[in-house]
Amino acid sequence: MWPRTFGLLALALFLTACPKNEKPDGGRVTMSSRPVPRSDIVSPVLTFDGERAMQHARKQVEIGPRPPDTPELAKTREYIVGQLKSAGLSVDADEFTATTPSGTKKMVNLTALVPGESREVIIIASHYETKFYKDMRFVGANDPASSVGVLIEIARVLAGNPKPPFSYWLVFFDGEEAFCENWDDCGTPESPDNTYGSRHYVTKLTEKGELSRVRAMILLDMIGYKKLELGREDLGTRWLQDIIWKTGKELGHGSIFVDRIEGVGGDDHEPFLKAGVDAVDLIQLNGYPHWHKPTDTLDQLSVRSMQIVGDTVLASLPRIEERLLRKKE
Repeated sequence: MWPRTFGLLALALFLTACPKNEKPDGGRVTMSSRPVPRSDIVSPVLTFDGERAMQHARKQVEIGPRPPDTPELAKTREYIVGQLKSAGLSVDADEFTATTPSGTKKMVNLTALVPGESREVIIIASHYETKFYKDMRFVGANDPASSVGVLIEIARVLAGNPKPPFSYWLVFFDGEEAFCENWDDCGTPESPDNTYGSRHYVTKLTEKGELSRVRAMILLDMIGYKKLELGREDLGTRWLQDIIWKTGKELGHGSIFVDRIEGVGGDDHEPFLKAGVDAVDLIQLNGYPHWHKPTDTLDQLSVRSMQIVGDTVLASLPRIEERLLRKKE
């Protein structure tokens, strides 16, 4: 049921969700539509709503800067957990302590569980804290409120549709950002000043003997810019990129999912890749002029961009599952 349902969802999205115009402040997108024959729809399904994703981003920005181990991030975490539970999902909060250049920090990874027919898992993830700046009010609208908003909405859709063949973990990592000004200014290759939450997550899975359950990992990061263009990040697993980029182009988003290299140099998918898990990162770092600047504000985001990413990821899942099932045979 799952692959056919979401395959038809992808077709319905292609036929009915072609954005016409959009307010520059991230307002409502006006949709043109053509009717989809009812005989083509197997069963009712929840579909991704970019407006909801934008509202989730707005709530985070209203809280203000949200570095690790702060009351603001605790408030953000409470909001995320509330939204996930309202979608009917159980949520695991994993608290841990990280040693950083700014001292010992308490961090919390969140995982929402979508049970599937199998115990094997596909992870879809984002970090949810903002970078710490001493003298800058950095509210992180695109980095990371946009990807967190999209992930919360993906969780709602997955929770409300038929049980998938794979289980899904929707993971919100703490501590992705470096505490020093730049990614490589502090730390060592063995203990870098970044990706605290994802490295802890992989270590814990390894210690529990559960890493082999994770068959693929999709990371979302900085995907809400109103001038969105997603290149292929240079570390990601090629077959996952191929499926997502092909799906995006088939849905009419060839100007968004482009084939240039997106040089990033590391993100929360890297610990999974190092552990042997196939992983992909959807991120626009190059070409985003507001990265780690006080101008990374809500007016840089677009409902349309968040809608495109949500639609494309969800429509890609049946193809990813099919590929993983073939690899088992």
